[in-house]
Amino acid sequence: MDRVRLGIIGTGNIAQLNVAGYLEHPQCDVVAVCDSRHEVGQAFADRYGIPRVYTDIADLLADGEIDAVEVLTPTMLHKQHVLAAIAAGKHVSCQKPIANTVADGLEMTEAARAAGVLFRVSECCFGYPPLVKAKELIASGAIGHPTMCRIKTVVANTDTEFQNNLDPSGYVWRFNAQSPGGHLFDDMIHKYGAALWLFDQDVNSVQAIVRQGPAFFEAPMAAIWEYERNSLLGMMEVTYAPRMNIRSSFYGADEFFEIQGTDGFIWVTRCTGEMLDLAPVIIYHPDGTTTSYGNLDADWLTGFKNMSKAFVDALLEERADCEMSGELAVKALQLCFAVYQASTERRPVDPASISQSVSPPWWPPDLSTYFTDMEEYGTR
Repeated sequence: MDRVRLGIIGTGNIAQLNVAGYLEHPQCDVVAVCDSRHEVGQAFADRYGIPRVYTDIADLLADGEIDAVEVLTPTMLHKQHVLAAIAAGKHVSCQKPIANTVADGLEMTEAARAAGVLFRVSECCFGYPPLVKAKELIASGAIGHPTMCRIKTVVANTDTEFQNNLDPSGYVWRFNAQSPGGHLFDDMIHKYGAALWLFDQDVNSVQAIVRQGPAFFEAPMAAIWEYERNSLLGMMEVTYAPRMNIRSSFYGADEFFEIQGTDGFIWVTRCTGEMLDLAPVIIYHPDGTTTSYGNLDADWLTGFKNMSKAFVDALLEERADCEMSGELAVKALQLCFAVYQASTERRPVDPASISQSVSPPWWPPDLSTYFTDMEEYGTR
């Protein structure tokens, strides 16, 4: 294969982020889009110069000029659409989370393997330059043996063109029983994936406390987990600060990754947002000196671009796998569900023991109390 001809399935809010890297790749042609809402699909195609618009996924998959597809439909449709694409002989990149259940994710992964097509889940964290640099530093032994990883996410307010122009209808299914969980499922899956990818280590035990927040937020949340290497632990915290503003070009959120090693310390100081006036990556060396990597591209969009380009490169090179394989995406999903289960049952949970899905006890949320919940959040 000397060029990749790509079809986009789903042109909702996230599509503008995923398509950017494909459009920039010199050996990729985005030739078609599919959206059940013709006017939405046509507007997207016109915006990016994409020649063909379909309203039925079967018609797009029957297009013989398409080699691969990017599935950007709501999570509850991933299994249906990915399996259809695999059956049509297309290579598949799929938006996170891989599916609503572990069993569905495993079925999708096995179907791709049996069909001999490439299947991966697009994970922007794996292409985000500050996190890529952190992974490189860890692997090089720059901080010795890592012993602790702490991941902090804060969600707050922002006023950006990106967020202000999002289509509210793209969030309805995230707030009801069509999703097994809220923010910890839909967004934190990025961070669960990064927690596995940074160290190439599985997690074998999780403990957590998850509180209910307004709408689909599940905060504050705190979790601790054990990796398969006994001397490495992980921690995660998620907070919601509805009356605090965050500098950002995208969503009102930011993330921080701290990795302590036997010989040093790495700090990734931003991800989605631009809260802090610091270099994106800072390392504290064994001799007490520090290095700040201020020249890294810390634009959150770059992670999406790099992952789209990586999918094209994998196809051009005829590789059998990609950064986030179906297997790794399933492990991230199991870690997500283990946090819910550990909090509900007040006990350690092995993520590998989860074969379906787990929801928090209050899910889906009662949106009729939203304004009261917002007013009282943090006081009870």
